[in-house]
Amino acid sequence: MIIREWRGRAMPSRADAYPKHFRDIVVPELRSLSGFLGAHLSKRQIGDQVEFLVLTRWQSMEAIGAFTGSSVDKAVVEPGAIAALIDFDDIVQHYIVIEDVSVSPPSNSRDPSEKSASGQSSTYRR
Repeated sequence: MIIREWRGRAMPSRADAYPKHFRDIVVPELRSLSGFLGAHLSKRQIGDQVEFLVLTRWQSMEAIGAFTGSSVDKAVVEPGAIAALIDFDDIVQHYIVIEDVSVSPPSNSRDPSEKSASGQSSTYRR
């Protein structure tokens, strides 16, 4: 498995624009690609900017190449992302996954779709 890392930065007043673009445009496109395994979108405050970190998971560099074309290290940044951000990385980083560890919630946690006795939805949180 390959992790592809990319970062972009926005002003706090526009911090909702990139996540919306990511959910509405990027994720559906990525899901249609063979070899795409998943993605994480994270953010942090850095000075007067909000930085977004996008980590996508891929089966292989060949799958990434089918997404990017011949230059796998060049960032694929759509016009909607450019409009939402004030700065972004032109080059991405790739990492080969050597360990993949998942943790299951405790067995006593409830499925978020289950209703409690009061009829309220219950969710597990850490």
